[in-house]
Amino acid sequence: MLVASDLDRTLIYSAAALGLTGPDAQAPRLLCVEVYDHKPLSYLTETAAALLATLATARGACFVPATTRTREQYGRIHLPGPAPRFAVCANGGHLLVDGESDPDWQRTVTARLAAECAPLDEVRAHLLRTADESWLLKERTAEDLFAYLVVDRARLPETWVKDLAGWAEGRGWAVSVQGRKIYAVPKPLTKSAAVREAARRAGADRVVAAGDSLLDADLLLAADRGWRPGHGELAAAGWSAPHVTALEERGAAAGEEIVRAFLGEVADARAR
Repeated sequence: MLVASDLDRTLIYSAAALGLTGPDAQAPRLLCVEVYDHKPLSYLTETAAALLATLATARGACFVPATTRTREQYGRIHLPGPAPRFAVCANGGHLLVDGESDPDWQRTVTARLAAECAPLDEVRAHLLRTADESWLLKERTAEDLFAYLVVDRARLPETWVKDLAGWAEGRGWAVSVQGRKIYAVPKPLTKSAAVREAARRAGADRVVAAGDSLLDADLLLAADRGWRPGHGELAAAGWSAPHVTALEERGAAAGEEIVRAFLGEVADARAR
């Protein structure tokens, strides 16, 4: 069984996204899994960390992180357990095999993007032309594959994202909002395609998955079973599918529940 999971706001959480409630004295113990600019950035609860370490070494399971992060950003994360054999970065733009980007997969992605969607330069120019300095904080490209903006959400005009999505649709691109980031991503660039390739190489005949954003929808739809937390873009949109469980838990508690669900699937498969 291949177990594919988004990372940010699905398994790992920034301090702002942990969603801790109740008295501080009752807060769960946390494990820092990412440091950036000499400061702790991303966390798991210690319970989730122990569960994930068990999953990473479980017989009959192949755990695959599937993230929109670049390879450099993914490299900052140190998850419990052994390093995964496969990882998906840049929303499917890179398939890492033992930590190295697979060149055959890179060529496949490059050919699909050239054939099926507008070039990155055109989309980036549109983003910069239509954004306003009153709410735009940063503009970035990732791995020369897609673009994103960091914005002040309080000042962002209500219709701007909708207008951008309409413009991008006809050019083969999709738009996703995650926290302060607005992503413009080519539609052929998907986590599901890279996970499917990882499953083929691993010899997996079943895929289970989890994710919280619209960029994870294709991964969840392609999986045999999936989970989404009670927060995030998918929850806000009321997104659902018959084989995807919509959890009530939010924040770090959802991360724990997702890993428990993964382990349950692995155990059930072994029993069968």
